[in-house]
Order: sequence, then C-alpha cells, then structure tokens
Amino acid sequence: MKTVKTPLLAIIALAAAGWIGYSFYLAYQPEPVRLQGQIESQQYSISSKVAGRIDQVFVRKGDEVKKGQLIFSLHSPEIEAKLEQAVANQKAAGAMAKEAENGARQQQVRAAQDQWLKAKAAAELAEKTYQRVNNLYKDGVVAEQKRDEANTQWQAAKYTESAALQMYNMAREGARSETKQAAQEKVNVAAGAVAEVEAYAADTKIESWFDGEVAQVLMQSGELAPQGFPVVTVVDRQDSWAVLNVREDLLSQFKKGSTFKAYLPALDKQIEFTVSHIEVMGDFATWRSTDSAQGFDLRTFEVEARPTNPQTDLRMGMSLVVEL
Repeated sequence: MKTVKTPLLAIIALAAAGWIGYSFYLAYQPEPVRLQGQIESQQYSISSKVAGRIDQVFVRKGDEVKKGQLIFSLHSPEIEAKLEQAVANQKAAGAMAKEAENGARQQQVRAAQDQWLKAKAAAELAEKTYQRVNNLYKDGVVAEQKRDEANTQWQAAKYTESAALQMYNMAREGARSETKQAAQEKVNVAAGAVAEVEAYAADTKIESWFDGEVAQVLMQSGELAPQGFPVVTVVDRQDSWAVLNVREDLLSQFKKGSTFKAYLPALDKQIEFTVSHIEVMGDFATWRSTDSAQGFDLRTFEVEARPTNPQTDLRMGMSLVVEL
C-alpha cells in the first residue's frame, strides 16, 4: 500500500509545482494590448435643390432602396407659377422672332410704296414748277427770289422722295440680319429659362441615387423642407469599414496594406481586415501619454481598414476588438 501512495504523492507534488510555476510565468507575462474600434458605413443624404412643402414620403426606416427609386415628393405652387411665366415668355419671344423673319406685312409694303409714289409725284411737280419759274425769271417777269424759292421746294421734294423710297425698300427687304439674329437669341434665352424651371419642377420628385438601407426619415408629409436639407438618409451597408484609434507606438503593426483580425461581439466571430488608410488625428482629438523615460508625447492616428473578404452582415456602429 505504501508503494502505491508514494508515486501518487510524487505526481501530485509535481503537478502542483508545475501549476505554481506556470502561474508565476503567466503573472509575469505582459498583458496583451487590446484596441477597440467600430464599423462605419457610407452614408448619403437625400435632399432637394428647391424648397417646398413635403407632399409624401414613400419610404420608412429599414427599407431597402434601389437607385432610381422614388423617395419623396414636394408640392411647390411657386415653381408651377414660374413655369407658366417662362413658357409665356418663350411664346412671346418666338412670335417676335417670326415677325422679324417674315418682315413687314403686305399692307405695310403697299403703304410704303404709296408714300414713295406720292413723294415722287410731288418732286416731279416741283421740278416742272421750277422750270416754269426759271423761264419767267429769264424773261424778266419774276424776281430772283421767286426762282430760288421754287428751286428750294424742288430740292426738298427730291429729298422727300428719296426718304420715301428708302422706307419702301426697307419694307420690302424686311428686318436686318442682326435684328433677326437678336430675335432668335431671345428665343434661345427664353427656352433656357423654361428648361431651368422644368429642371426645378422635376426635382420636386426626388429619387435615390444609391442602393442602400434607409437609416433616418427626418421630415414627414406637410413639413416645409428648406433647399438642400436632408429629408432621408441612406446607408450603403456594402460599403463598410473598420475605424481604430491607434497610438503611434503601436502604429508599426498597422501598415497600409497589412492585414489583421478583429473580433466582432455582435456577430460573435473574427473577421480579417486590410488597412486602407492612415491619418493623424487633430490635436483636440488626440489622446497623449507622456513617456518620461523617452521624453516625448505620443500622438494618436486614425486607421481605416476594409474587410479582406466581402461581408454582408456588417452594420454601422458595431464594435470590434483587436488584440496585439
């Protein structure tokens, strides 16, 4: 019996000594460095270029949306009124351009021709009158003053005829090319104004530019949405990454392109990440620890890392732990 107990006691003693030694070994081992971070995702704000009262919101929190899907609509009587004004201006400019292109009406051309013929007849009569008076002057019947007056009337009648002829020619030729071009440019300006207002009117029905999940609905039907104010926010869960704040004495383990594994409690699994971006944090956000032995302060860097393999179950705000 004594021979059996002796080896057993020896084994127990060795086991106890080994356990005590291993405990001392663990006690003097350095504690692993644990870094905690979180998951970030790309987030988009959906808003309108114009102000207006929200007519209807077509999505709710948690809805999956696709690019091109209608998100919300606005009611804006001001835009409708401006569109009517722009269309009316466009029609007026078009009518003026058409008038310049077609020229004067036939009645106006005929009236100008009659005025020219009238002035021509008056000029011919003034010329004959001058010839008669000049002959009488040569015969000594009338004074020189009368001849000069008849000559002046004849010259004035010729100028009147010339002016009437120019007006007649202008009526036949129509507007100048510069006038036609100016009228056409006014048409283009009016068309641009219509297109601008139509673009604003189209922006009263807001569609999503992205695929994603609705994170927030910030305004509801009947509320007044200012220009550019986000009404709905969408999160793209397919575009997620990890963010860690790393002290610079540990930064050597997070070189760009390197990989590390992190544990995500929400998913209860480890995921491998690849470092994609490193940036120093501002002084106001930097945690500093003065190393009295080395005599310098340690800055903090923000490290971004994306999953090495695509992950569909990541959500913004999930925490992660990295052990170094």
